[in-house]
Amino acid sequence: MHYYSTVNNIVMTYSGIITGDLYDTVNIHFERPNDKGFDFLDMVLPGETIKKSFGFSEDEILKLKRYAKNNSSII
Repeated sequence: MHYYSTVNNIVMTYSGIITGDLYDTVNIHFERPNDKGFDFLDMVLPGETIKKSFGFSEDEILKLKRYAKNNSSII
């Protein structure tokens, strides 16, 4: 995973391009420390498909998905 940013104590990293049969994808990982370890969110671009999530609220997930989509051209 490659480092992209840290905003509000949430770190975003991303994979290289994963070549698929129909289209290429990139895995995105968000994490932030909590009292017992880390909250995290794993998703795939394009499509903002959530693969795994723990500790983030629904509102936070929507904001993280928007952040990833808005930065996808740079990633």
